[in-house]
Amino acid sequence: MSNILTALLAAGFPSLGVTTLAEVEPMRTRAEHLGYSTAAYRGIGAIEIAAAGGILMGGTRPSTGMAAGTGPVLSMSGAVAGHLRRGDGIPEIAPAAGTALVAAMYTATPAGAS
Repeated sequence: MSNILTALLAAGFPSLGVTTLAEVEPMRTRAEHLGYSTAAYRGIGAIEIAAAGGILMGGTRPSTGMAAGTGPVLSMSGAVAGHLRRGDGIPEIAPAAGTALVAAMYTATPAGAS
């Protein structure tokens, strides 16, 4: 189970982070919609990339994996809160909520919590 969760997070966060850092149009639109500046949103992208690296290290350094898994839980929980503040519906909220859940499960597994 831990390997599957690691793969999901390690695959998703670098691509999400890179598109955020590159300021591709959908990310600029999301940042604006949620009330973030482009610079702040780019900072979130850098954190997403760093989290992926830490999650990958979790297999050999469990404390690093646990710490890195906590970041996505917090950032995606913040994304859910942002969408709720804007009155968004389930289609907008579900990706962040699902990612927060996967990250929480990862953090609770042996690779994330040993």
